[in-house]
Amino acid sequence: MVSFLSMGIFSRKSQLLEAQEAPQIMADSFYSYNNYFPAVVSRQMALGVPAIKRCRDLISGTIASIPLEYYKKSTGEMIAAPRWVEQPSANQPRFVTMYFTLDSLLMYGQAFWQIKETYQEDGRMARADWVANTRVSFTTDPATNFITQYNVDGKPIPMSGIGSLITFQKDEGILAVGASTIKAALDVQNAARIAASTPMSSGIIKNSGADLPPSEISALLAAWKRSRQNNSTAYLTSTLNYEATSFSPKDMLYNEAIQNLATECARLCSVDPYYVSASQNTTMTYANVQDERKQMVALTLQPYVSAIESRLSMDDCSTAGHYVKFSLDDTFLRTEPMERLLVLEKMLSLGLITTEQAMEMEDLSPNGNGN
Repeated sequence: MVSFLSMGIFSRKSQLLEAQEAPQIMADSFYSYNNYFPAVVSRQMALGVPAIKRCRDLISGTIASIPLEYYKKSTGEMIAAPRWVEQPSANQPRFVTMYFTLDSLLMYGQAFWQIKETYQEDGRMARADWVANTRVSFTTDPATNFITQYNVDGKPIPMSGIGSLITFQKDEGILAVGASTIKAALDVQNAARIAASTPMSSGIIKNSGADLPPSEISALLAAWKRSRQNNSTAYLTSTLNYEATSFSPKDMLYNEAIQNLATECARLCSVDPYYVSASQNTTMTYANVQDERKQMVALTLQPYVSAIESRLSMDDCSTAGHYVKFSLDDTFLRTEPMERLLVLEKMLSLGLITTEQAMEMEDLSPNGNGN
């Protein structure tokens, strides 16, 4: 862990950091995964539910693949960014760091980066690594509910500068507020698994003849089970009678329960159930892909985007007068080529932009081949 000069990105004038580096606890779930209350379900258990896994991949994968950009507040101009914008961690691609940051925000409602390098002239973050929530604990001021000390792996760490934590907060996290739903989904999956591994409904074999010794009973039951695994047709002597004592998988409505809980898990993650293939939500009402993506951003992705943008735009990360923004409009929400050309044509005809600016907006070079 080292400090280094900002290579001209920041002003040479010393600036004071004004951001709140030790945040106030905003949700009870913050306690449940760090200090006081045991978790009902773990992250690994939650990801064992296919619908939760799908929602996690959709949220984390989509946002993590979108580039971050650095802007000047006074003009809205995109400017050269500190190198942590392109790659926060020296050991991982930006996608990986962002992916697990978003995973933490979904599961726990909070995420942590540990500062590994700072700029020498102002002490702002230059490099940071994602830290798993299960490694972090803390102490608080009882009067204000502000964190007074962070610990990583049980050891106190600095509260500012190299080794300190950057905290992202969003909400309570699905592991806290959705524990019962996730547990129900796991229980139904387990019941369906047992039913699938059982040749037929559980039951008893009733003997109306002479009693059999225990050894013969065990052998009879073992032979019955083996036969049911290999054959659908059974044979019993006149003194033996089979009576079912449990419902069949069809009677238990396992498929319907799994589909219903898939819908509930999607709602828990604020994802349209269509994306988890829940059978009761198989239709889409969007006019086109663009409308679908706008809806997804507004109702699902925006809280995660805002949580990361606003935290990284605070004074201890970005210099005063600058902010960080995901390039949603130029990537995930990018319009169709023909629509963009029509807009550019109109702007050119009105004299709002030059030909060179129009080509730059389409990532074209003067010779038109993008090189």
